[in-house]
Amino acid sequence: MLAIQLIVGLGNPGKSYEGTRHNAGAFFVEELARQCSSALTPESKFHGDTARVSFAGHELRLLRPSTFMNKSGLAVAALANFYRIAPEAILVAHDELDIAPGTARFKQGGGHGGHNGLRDIIPALGGNREFHRLRVGIGHPGRASEVSNYVLAKPSKADRQAIDAIVDEAVASLPLLLAGDAVKAMTRLHSVDSSQPPNF
Repeated sequence: MLAIQLIVGLGNPGKSYEGTRHNAGAFFVEELARQCSSALTPESKFHGDTARVSFAGHELRLLRPSTFMNKSGLAVAALANFYRIAPEAILVAHDELDIAPGTARFKQGGGHGGHNGLRDIIPALGGNREFHRLRVGIGHPGRASEVSNYVLAKPSKADRQAIDAIVDEAVASLPLLLAGDAVKAMTRLHSVDSSQPPNF
């Protein structure tokens, strides 16, 4: 496994989209930058906000595209090509309808699953699908016709707390993935369910 060099957090830009479910991937990169005491700064040639951080002994580049979700590939390819980062060394964090708020999953490779950000990134990386993903659960509204409005709305207070909690767990699990132990990283993260209240 190639060492991860670039972590991308997907979302839509602008005040009107801040805190919406579709920006759950961006939440992860923002929290990672915060824990590294680093700020994401605009970089026009990479069509996004970037930072270079040291985390758990690894040098990483962070990217939050400033393009809209369906143009995410422009930003990812610009940075990856400039620094010659292979797709297999990229982790893309994104919102996931198919899992509940308070849960998240690491995986490597696969299709886009209908996600517009991933749909754009795959061809931008020359059709290579082997980049890593962090799927941050946001839940499903129940009807396909409601998905668009659902992902562009802010989660309930309880759901946002659950999403923030699992983002924290994903950051805590990240050192295992960076060390090349994807199985341990998955096992740790996948055993957590922050959608359930603590049982004291």
